[in-house]
Amino acid sequence: MAKLDSIAMLAELDGAVLVDKPANMASHDVVKAVKQHFNLVKVGHGGTLEPNATGLFVLLVGDGTRLSSDLMGRDREYSVTIRLGRVTDTQDREGRTLSESPFDGTTRAALDAALPEFRGDVFQTPPAFSTIKMTGRPGYDIAETPADERKARLVHVYRLAVTDFAPPLVTFDLLCTKGVCVRALAHDLGAALGCGACLESLRRVKCGNLDVSDAVGFMDLMKLDAVGFRSRVIRPAGVYAQ
Repeated sequence: MAKLDSIAMLAELDGAVLVDKPANMASHDVVKAVKQHFNLVKVGHGGTLEPNATGLFVLLVGDGTRLSSDLMGRDREYSVTIRLGRVTDTQDREGRTLSESPFDGTTRAALDAALPEFRGDVFQTPPAFSTIKMTGRPGYDIAETPADERKARLVHVYRLAVTDFAPPLVTFDLLCTKGVCVRALAHDLGAALGCGACLESLRRVKCGNLDVSDAVGFMDLMKLDAVGFRSRVIRPAGVYAQ
């Protein structure tokens, strides 16, 4: 009876759960794991994160899935670390190295001079290859990005500010609209600096007013019982209020 009560308690839930996604886990795997573990009928999300990215992942349950379009359209904030001197086919650290160049001449002054070009309205072309989760087998592989997804797109960067300069690694605070390909940004910035660069790590810290500081780690979420899971659900009105 207790198990049936728990199922009933979760079946009537509608809203969002803020999850701190770990690296090396695809967004759809988070959705699948939570759906199965808590025996939920309807589970979605408010925007994917690439497998090697961490941070805020908005899980939607019940009628909360109707919030998906709104959440996907919100601005988002990231902590981005790039590696100078390395260019890869996926434009991130997981890809095959295409070239390596000295980065000693990349000074903070040179970086500051290059950044204005990457703020405001920016045209981006996504990379030719992406790191994806392979269905039916463990780990990740490299797949070609479909041609229709490689068309140049106009996006907007509100803020791109250096928070740590320790070559070959440089970390930024990035606030941008949806659609920004951070891997492409890292690659294009490296090209502008003349030494090349790729994305080293990516962490989403905000989606609109939703903040990763309010999220629960994925492994901690999976340890909760029905009552604990219910306590993490933000009702739809609360998602709009935040």
